[in-house]
Amino acid sequence: MPNTTNSVTNSAASGAPMIDARGVKKRFGQSEVLRGVSLSVARGEVVAIIGPSGSGKSTFLRCLNHLETVNGGQIAIEGQTLVRTDAAGHCHYAPDAELRRICAKTGMVFQHFNLFPHLTVLENLIEAPMVVQGAPRAAAVARAEALLAKVGLAQKRDSYPARLSGGQKQRVAIARALCMQPDIMLFDEPTSALDPELTGEVLRTMRELADERMTMVVVTHEMGFAREVAHRVAFMDGGELIEQAPAAQFFAQPRQPRTQAFLRSML
Repeated sequence: MPNTTNSVTNSAASGAPMIDARGVKKRFGQSEVLRGVSLSVARGEVVAIIGPSGSGKSTFLRCLNHLETVNGGQIAIEGQTLVRTDAAGHCHYAPDAELRRICAKTGMVFQHFNLFPHLTVLENLIEAPMVVQGAPRAAAVARAEALLAKVGLAQKRDSYPARLSGGQKQRVAIARALCMQPDIMLFDEPTSALDPELTGEVLRTMRELADERMTMVVVTHEMGFAREVAHRVAFMDGGELIEQAPAAQFFAQPRQPRTQAFLRSML
């Protein structure tokens, strides 16, 4: 599927960004994993983040929904401040109730599925809407069944994760994240744990979400997906965002030597 729009539309860009991260820093002990990363994502935009292993891509993604706390910078989601850093360098997160509301705007799909093995596929999907959102069971089931049909797994509603292929597990994980009705989807290398023949079915589901204008940030090693589906591609290395550009421009004319070397190694 060729991507006919390699930059987000002016109308989408005119409002507040869906994600606005500025100068994000993160340390683990003495190791500085993020060195002031800034990225803004508009409504309906798909941004692919690529780069070598250990470059900070997954850590940055986890900072966007508070799975990791930052050591500096600021992050706003749909104009609401998740975290800010004051003049003295102290980070301040939103109060707990507001923090939960902000984080609920994002859904996340992980590399290793993270399905509950003791629950059926349907039960995996309805757990969070019922417990976290207080959705009635009937409404949660109807939402879950619609999403399972959407990802092509309606017939697996009563199966346990152990009976699914890796590709099926990841599509269930996508449906589970969508069950919480997020405005933004974050994908952390969603195909890297899959055999090559199973990767395609997950990428097809993600392409469909992109076609529906879901705002998405995707950490990926799949260059074809980044080239064809993403509006914009960002390259990270050594904890820094080295370069970003519309997808076609990024692959045709990378400016930075580190970006050029990485693409030569991948393509």
